[in-house]
Amino acid sequence: MIEGSSYSARTHRGWKLSTGKKIGLGIVFVWFFFGGIGHFVMTDFFVSIVPPWVPWPEAAVYVSGVFELLGAFGILVQRFRSLAGIGLCLLTLAVTPANVHMWLHPELFPDFPEPLLTVRLVIQVLFLGCIWWSTRPVAVKYAA
Repeated sequence: MIEGSSYSARTHRGWKLSTGKKIGLGIVFVWFFFGGIGHFVMTDFFVSIVPPWVPWPEAAVYVSGVFELLGAFGILVQRFRSLAGIGLCLLTLAVTPANVHMWLHPELFPDFPEPLLTVRLVIQVLFLGCIWWSTRPVAVKYAA
């Protein structure tokens, strides 16, 4: 409040996006948008990486593709960004067994060099951080 001689700053959660967060959101959007489309145009590939213990692998691929697309568009809408970010983090964790399956059984995926499968898991951890960071509101100070 700036009336008289007193001033107090309040903090609220807002969406003043830094350039870094905009870039992060862009990366997250592109990854999940094209990944989600990939689930529908390269279904056989995605079904091939589903671990054998997962029931209904084709359905799992389609459902995860739908959620990837919903999440990609969700992060673009400020009102849904936080919720979409949480959903994309959970989705990324949910599909991690497919990446681990590829890493544990590289002989089943001869088109992928083994070091790439290892790097992919490391990148996935970093990507989770990017999803979380870029979809969290920041504390913004304002005069009240």
